[in-house]
Amino acid sequence: MAVTFLGVRHHSPACARLVADTIRSVRPAYVLVEGPADMNHRMDELLLGHELPIAVYTSYRDSERRHGSWTPLCDYSPEWTALTAGHDVGSELRFIDLPAWHPALAEVRNRYADAEARYSEVTGRLCRTFSVDNVDALWDHLFEIEPADGLAERLATYFDLVRGDTRTGSDDMAREAYMAQWIRAAVADAGDRPVVVVTGGFHRPALIRLTEQGDRNWPEVPRPPADAVVGSYLVPYSFRRLDAFDGYQSGMPSPGYYQHLWESGPADAARRLTEAVTARLRARRQPVSTADLIAARATADGIALMRGHPHPARVDVLDGLASALVNEAIEAPLPWATRGPLQAGNHPVIVEMIAALSGDRVGRLHRSTPLPPLVHAVLAVLGGPGEERLDLGEEAGRERSRLLHRLRVLRIPGVVRTSGPRLAGGPELVERWTLTESDDRLPALIEAGGYGVDPQEAAAAALAERIPGADLDQLADVLFDTALCGIGELTGQVLDDLARAVGGAADLGSLGRTLAVALAMWRHDDLFRTGGSTTVGRVVQAATRRALWLAEGVRGGPAPADLQRINAMTAVRDALRHAGPSLGLDTQAALGVADRLAACQDAPPDLRGASLGLGWSLRGTAAADPARAVRGAFVPASAGDWLAGLFALAREEVLHTAGMLELLDDLVGEMTDHDFLVALPALRQAFGFFPPRERHLIATRLVERRAGGAFAWDLMRLDAAPELVAAGRALDERVEAALRREGLIAS
Repeated sequence: MAVTFLGVRHHSPACARLVADTIRSVRPAYVLVEGPADMNHRMDELLLGHELPIAVYTSYRDSERRHGSWTPLCDYSPEWTALTAGHDVGSELRFIDLPAWHPALAEVRNRYADAEARYSEVTGRLCRTFSVDNVDALWDHLFEIEPADGLAERLATYFDLVRGDTRTGSDDMAREAYMAQWIRAAVADAGDRPVVVVTGGFHRPALIRLTEQGDRNWPEVPRPPADAVVGSYLVPYSFRRLDAFDGYQSGMPSPGYYQHLWESGPADAARRLTEAVTARLRARRQPVSTADLIAARATADGIALMRGHPHPARVDVLDGLASALVNEAIEAPLPWATRGPLQAGNHPVIVEMIAALSGDRVGRLHRSTPLPPLVHAVLAVLGGPGEERLDLGEEAGRERSRLLHRLRVLRIPGVVRTSGPRLAGGPELVERWTLTESDDRLPALIEAGGYGVDPQEAAAAALAERIPGADLDQLADVLFDTALCGIGELTGQVLDDLARAVGGAADLGSLGRTLAVALAMWRHDDLFRTGGSTTVGRVVQAATRRALWLAEGVRGGPAPADLQRINAMTAVRDALRHAGPSLGLDTQAALGVADRLAACQDAPPDLRGASLGLGWSLRGTAAADPARAVRGAFVPASAGDWLAGLFALAREEVLHTAGMLELLDDLVGEMTDHDFLVALPALRQAFGFFPPRERHLIATRLVERRAGGAFAWDLMRLDAAPELVAAGRALDERVEAALRREGLIAS
């Protein structure tokens, strides 16, 4: 009996080739592969004839834990070539690792994540010895570009060295002990026939040691807890998701390049890489001349020769292209000189180069592949691409809206709402959606299938997952999504959590957002089916009282308007106006808070303005003399911020009170030019609370007042941006001051 242990790097063409050649040569009785043992009875499904890349996606959910894990496979994955080559020679195929849901893999999102982080000291030393930037370049230098002679021995030496005396965690120990059980049982069953074991190189030394002694019975596949919901399905994968530059944990970047390396070797892969980068840049109208290409290839060949490569490696070609195509100084490190996702700040040409290396291949499942019930449930009713307008006043429109919102909550690609009911918005009864095709839709639906068998069940589980540990803002989002999705069973749970959170809320802005959501649900019965709810009403009551208490304690000098704080005061006004009598809210107490805040010089300007607006809007007048109240509170240094609060809560009162616009015009006109320019951004923000029609009315009245209306339309439609006009005025003032100082114009 002979056991061949092949330690591999996941998604390595060199390792994949070695595995396939070894299996075809020794024709083993068993091919044992690192992978989820609970998929062994579905091996025929895995080998149906899919277009790779694909992945096994496993979802797990119980009362305490939710976990999703991928086991991705592409043409050049050693695990995949082990399965296909073993199938071709008639070997028994077995996955031998623990299932993805097992606690030993609780922190693992991608099973085939490389383990370099565990032995970074060794790989760092090797990188320095061979004068390369990182382990990716080291791997190419040692294994992908070099001839294949003696590859198995070199790999064994490499992994023995990098594992060394590395301390193994309990999770790895559990996995290795389990895999060793499979190996011992297969060896005992094979008799004199050979066995091939294909695992990550990190595990190889331990498995050799553990196989020498122990129980030789076939291990049982662990079963999940009785209350857990577990599902494993094949999922179409993509090179983009497989790429380390896009965040995948496997470590092998640039899957498009390695696909060419797998198919046609390093020389052709280098040529195709240059062609792919050139084509991508030219498609984006980036100039790439023939001379640039000649320079890039010559540089890559020179770098490869200097580094001792018989053919240009991936980093050789990239360095050559960067040298020839990027003429400006590069501020950020070249992505291939480091590891991990592509960072912001890279040169656009560099970004396009990385995208070209990634490739755009998307896997496709065989038509006979089983899919989760959720996929069939959604595809049966979703319909084709296009624009949809839903009338939420009709039951059919509301039902369609709930379906689309459930898919939105599940993050299904290609389902986008463009307008409709919003947090703190009015009762909009029209909703618009855009549906588009997406290659990522089927994988997303399969992954969402772990939440439930139909959209309602799945969305309810996804929303419930967001509740534990959520803050006020997050709970408000969950509550609103629960209403939009029509998931009544969750509403009580969220409201109970909200009620507890409201009592201890310390942030006025977050509390105001929560109040706006609860009030919208309490008011609009037809839309959310929660109108007049006693439970929702209690949240509105508690949030209104707490918001007023928090507002009265806010202190601070002049500062930019805080829109969240203003929105909170708006929510208080709406609660008092629309729910005050029904819920027993104390409007007189609220008016007392508003009056005190409006007169408090220690309160921020936006809050003082909002408080004046709150009292004005609830009473119908700011005071016995509203003009006097406005004139007394108007301070040029903070005028824009104060007006933002006032306009947000008393926009209609300001617009329709006789003489009020004229008073504001006079107050603004009394500012010095310097004060006006300083206040201009805040003033623009304040007048932004008026909708376009009302802004047009204001402009018309003020222009008529100033210029008799003759040029009103021209003055209201400037070709230049307001910031540019303000800057021009400031420049004119500085020039005029300089001319006066030098006596060139009369004072």
